[in-house]
Amino acid sequence: MKQSKFSVWFSLLWMFLKVNLLSPSGPASVGLLYKEAVGKVMSEERFVEAVGFSNVLPGSEALKLAMFVGYAAGGVPGVFTALLGAMLPPTVMMFAVAAILQQFQQENWLQGFVRGMSPAIAALIIMVAWELFHVGQTKKIDKRTLFIAALSAIALWFEVPSPLVLLGAGVLGVFLFR
Repeated sequence: MKQSKFSVWFSLLWMFLKVNLLSPSGPASVGLLYKEAVGKVMSEERFVEAVGFSNVLPGSEALKLAMFVGYAAGGVPGVFTALLGAMLPPTVMMFAVAAILQQFQQENWLQGFVRGMSPAIAALIIMVAWELFHVGQTKKIDKRTLFIAALSAIALWFEVPSPLVLLGAGVLGVFLFR
């Protein structure tokens, strides 16, 4: 039996509310969104495509992913439903954090707190990168994949803008993975 449009929209709203409540940062939410969306509303290949395009185009990756997944599952109304689910948690959290920080902005412990969070954020980004790099348990990482990863790392080291690195990796992938 086919799901009703309302059911699909509610599922999208719930999916993005959950993803954005459990991992409010953009890069860290990709791994959780992968688990929520792949096999339920889109294929793995389509999801990787969505992540790639969301990084090449300007703007917030999380919102672009919400639009891509929302459209794939529920058309134009799905886009608005997914965007609502993606924007509501961070908006409410930012208002709450801003109000709290306003009260404690002169405290010394706040600097230590922020410095302590930095390594954890780096670890989250590394874990998401590992999950995307290791897409699927059965796929093996071959020399072409390592070559693209190494060239991308070198380009990023030399401060090439990330959208250009992604575009270049995609073009290189067209030639290497024919």
